Amino acid sequence: MKLGSIILFVAVCSFTAYYIYEPIPEEIEERWKLMLTNSFFRTLSHLADLSELLGLKDYMGVMYFITLVEKVSPVSDEHVKVTVEMFDGVEVVVYQPKQQGGDAELRRAVIYLHGGGWCLGSTRMSPYDLLARTMVTELDAVVLSVEYRLAPAHHFPVPYEDVYRVVKHFLQKGVLVQYSVNPERIAVSGDSAGGNLAAAVSQQLQKEPGQQIKLKAQALIYPVLQALDLNTPSYQQNRDMPILPRTLMVRFWSEYFTSDKAFFRAMMANTHNNPESSSLLKFVNWSAFLPESYHGKYNYSAPAVVQGVREDVGLDGPSRSLSDPRASPLLVPDTDLHSLPKAYILTCEYDVLRDDGIMYVTRLRAAGVDVTHEHYDTGFHGGLMFTVWPTDFLIAHRMTDNYIKWLKENL
Repeated sequence: MKLGSIILFVAVCSFTAYYIYEPIPEEIEERWKLMLTNSFFRTLSHLADLSELLGLKDYMGVMYFITLVEKVSPVSDEHVKVTVEMFDGVEVVVYQPKQQGGDAELRRAVIYLHGGGWCLGSTRMSPYDLLARTMVTELDAVVLSVEYRLAPAHHFPVPYEDVYRVVKHFLQKGVLVQYSVNPERIAVSGDSAGGNLAAAVSQQLQKEPGQQIKLKAQALIYPVLQALDLNTPSYQQNRDMPILPRTLMVRFWSEYFTSDKAFFRAMMANTHNNPESSSLLKFVNWSAFLPESYHGKYNYSAPAVVQGVREDVGLDGPSRSLSDPRASPLLVPDTDLHSLPKAYILTCEYDVLRDDGIMYVTRLRAAGVDVTHEHYDTGFHGGLMFTVWPTDFLIAHRMTDNYIKWLKENL
C-alpha cells in the first residue's frame, strides 16, 4: 500500500512537471514562473475548446474567466479619485489626482485602452487599475480607462467606434476644463488590442475635419496592427510561445470580424486574403519594412490571394474588414502618417506581434514622425500586465518604469 502511494505520488508529480514544462528560450527571465503562469492559460484554453466542442459555451465565453478572476472595484484612495462616468454612451473609469489646496495647474491626460484581443479584458482588471493609479501619481495626470464593448458579441467596428466616441467627447474644450486638463498634453495609449485601437484612433482623428484639439502622443505597447499576413517571422518563430500563441492571436482576429469558423480556418492557413485586400499587402511586406536582423531563418513569401474568397467562405463583411485601416492601422498610405503625433512603441522578441510593431516603427520614421522604439530582447507578450502577485515579473516593472518615464518626458 505504501509502495503504491509512492508510485502514485511520483506519477502525479511527473505528470504535473511534464504538463507545466515548456521549451521556453533560456534568455527569458523567471522561466519557471512563466511556465506556471502559462499552464493556467493553457488549461483554460483546453477547457474552452472542449466546452465549445460539446456546445456548452463558446470559446471566448470560457476564456473570459481570465477577466473575471482579475476584476477589482475601482475605488478612490488617499492619492487618487476614481469615478465611473459615461462619455457619449460609453463607460469610462476616470482616475484623477486628489486636488491639493490652491492647485490650479492644468494636467496631462492619458486615454488608456486595455488589451485582450478585443474579446477579453476590462478596465476593472487589477493590473490595469494599478497601472492607471501609477500614472496618476507619477505623472500628476488624469487617466481615462475605456470600457469598450467586446467581440464576439460586438464585432468590428463596434470596439473601435466606442473608443473613438470617447476620445472625441473628451477632446472638447468644455470637457477638458471640467477635468483641468491641458489640451496640448493629451496622449492615447494601449496594450496589444488596445494598442491597435490607439493607433487607429490616432490615424482617424488627424483626418477629422474641424478637429481643433489634437493628440500630442501615442504610446503603443506590443500592438497588433495588421491582419493580412499572419506568417511574419515573429508569427512563425513564436507560434507556440506563452502567453499568446499564434492560434490564439488568429482566433482573436477572426472573432473580431466574425464568429464563423470558416474564416478562422482560412486565417490559420494564411489564405484569407482576397483581391481587394491583396492590393494592400505592400504595406505589410516584412521583407521591406522589417530590419534584416529580425528576418531570422525565414524568407518572405507573399500571402496567398484566393479569388472569390467571399463566395468560397461565404463571408462578405469580414473580407471587407481586412482592408479597413481602422482594423489594421499598418494599411494606411504614407501620406496619412506624416501628421501623426510622436510615438512610443514597445515590442518584445518573444511575441507573435513583434514584427507588426517594428514595421510600424519603420514606416512612421520614414514619414518623419518622432518615434521612440523600445525593444525587449527577453520580453514576451503581455509582460507589462504581470505586476500583481502571484504573477508579478521583474520585466513587467522595468517595462512600466520605462513607459512612464517616456510619458513624463514627452507628454
